[in-house]
Amino acid sequence: MSENDLPNQRHQNTATQTTEGSDEIDFSAVMQGVARIKSDRADLRGSPKKLKLADDETSRYKRQMAVRDEELVVDGLNSEVTQLVETDDELIFASPGVQLKLMKRLKQGHIPWDAGLDLHGFTLDDARTELGSFIRECSIRQLRCVKVIHGKSNSVEGQHALMKSYVNDWLRQMHPVIAFTSAQPKDGGTGALYVLLKRAK
Repeated sequence: MSENDLPNQRHQNTATQTTEGSDEIDFSAVMQGVARIKSDRADLRGSPKKLKLADDETSRYKRQMAVRDEELVVDGLNSEVTQLVETDDELIFASPGVQLKLMKRLKQGHIPWDAGLDLHGFTLDDARTELGSFIRECSIRQLRCVKVIHGKSNSVEGQHALMKSYVNDWLRQMHPVIAFTSAQPKDGGTGALYVLLKRAK
């Protein structure tokens, strides 16, 4: 077959060589078959859609709980009581590892208390702050046992002892506190607590 029989192929090869051998691009060839847009302006008439919060019951509950959780903790202590107790209820708490023999001594008042705090007359907010400061200071001073008087106020018939209930919750959340129990009658009975603090290492 002669070269005269392949005129189209020779023309295509020449075009290919010209394109490959040159850095210039034939723009008209590249854009062949592309239709021009009639308008050269962006359509800004439509306003962007606003994102809407999910309004189902589960989503509303999650949002409420998120706000509630932010408000519940003040100075590391819950601002809402989790367990309401009565005036004459005896309170007792022990962290894991506290021996029963030690708890019996604490309950019987056989471990001398080194400092005391009386919360009579305090509001709940002030009592939380005062109790937290008192326990921290006693821990820094390496005191072993302290007494906290929460009293029996806010406990008429049919109502709970609020201050006692809050103190019961707060002490359980404090890192230095390893145990507490209601005091002996001579030290306030069910209106006070013996609180055992962690020994410094």
